[in-house]
Amino acid sequence: MRPFEKIQTLPMKKILPFLLLMLVHFGYGQNKPEFRGVWVATVENIDWPSKGNHNPDSQKAEFIRMLDIHKHNGLNAVVVQIRPSSDAFYPSPYEPWSAWLTGKQGMPPSPYYDPLLFMITETHKRKMAFHAWMNPYRAEFNVQADKTSSTHVTRLHPEWFITYGNLKYFDPGNKESQNYVCNIVRDVVSRYEIDAIHFDDYFYPYKIPNQEFNDKASYKQYGKGLSLEDWRRSNTDSIIEKLSRVIKKENSKCLFGISPFGIWRNKSRDPINGSNTVDALSNYDDLYADVLKWLCMDWIDYVAPQLYWEIGHKRAPFEELLSWWNKNTCGKNCYIGLGIFQADKNKAWKDDRQLLDQIEALRKAPNIQGMIFYSSKHCEKNPKGWMDEIRENYFYNEVPVPSMQ
Repeated sequence: MRPFEKIQTLPMKKILPFLLLMLVHFGYGQNKPEFRGVWVATVENIDWPSKGNHNPDSQKAEFIRMLDIHKHNGLNAVVVQIRPSSDAFYPSPYEPWSAWLTGKQGMPPSPYYDPLLFMITETHKRKMAFHAWMNPYRAEFNVQADKTSSTHVTRLHPEWFITYGNLKYFDPGNKESQNYVCNIVRDVVSRYEIDAIHFDDYFYPYKIPNQEFNDKASYKQYGKGLSLEDWRRSNTDSIIEKLSRVIKKENSKCLFGISPFGIWRNKSRDPINGSNTVDALSNYDDLYADVLKWLCMDWIDYVAPQLYWEIGHKRAPFEELLSWWNKNTCGKNCYIGLGIFQADKNKAWKDDRQLLDQIEALRKAPNIQGMIFYSSKHCEKNPKGWMDEIRENYFYNEVPVPSMQ
């Protein structure tokens, strides 16, 4: 039942106050454009295609079913991972076919099809937006189980890479690495009718205790007197600026969005601009990603911070971070990443209202234009009946995605 249909069950004398209550509760305005997206992760077959499904017809059927579920639930955008680990879910002149698509890296689909073209076509057929999600610097997902093809970039240019933990990364300070990533993005934007290029939070890797990210060689070559931290941030700045120019040159209508870790900087490190979060990992100080600068320099079109904490969290409360991002969009669109996957993880997430209260809170924030759920399979599982509730009481009519500010 939609909220206003409930009015029919009330006595006449109660209709007016009930209507006023509903207008306040749902005051966001359901005809207002809103980004209602979902992340579709392909790495390790998290969301699509299902593990072991290498049959193109079955993959297509799975994707159509997934789209139809999200469309039914009122979503209007999918953010699909097309380059999880320097591999491709499309025919690429630079990188091999993904093993998570075909079972073996470098092996094309059989019978042949172009998954990216198929996904874009089916998504647009349903009047939904398609954002092509790429991981810029992750090159090898598990170095111990090395199954990279002979054409993989780590084999062609081993000097570009740094092994850290169990993964292999492009060295962000290597200029040839940056140019290579720009070529990857240029190729996709020039050949496909995507609505956006979307990067997540993996630039410099999350820190591993007692392990060093060994970029000393490129720092020595390119550091130019900067501190290591400032130099690393300058490297991330430069790739974002380059990519922004590449995307707009190839297709001025194609957007560029970033989904960063939810904390830009703690107030303890930046009393003026930081968020009131307690000794938490941050983009600026730990991942060397100055997202606020990218927004204010017009290098990106939207930001989708991952706010996967609950309301009232001791170190990183959802409400504090929502308020911070609402005040720091630099006039760009902001979509909040919501952690539906957290259902029942702790006492707070066992509360049936947790996710719904987050949606209501972000809708009250004037500079927030929507949300993205992580991830598709969790939305499909419908934990705690949340997607039913969202469909019935929040997404009960279709709205377009917001235009850029």
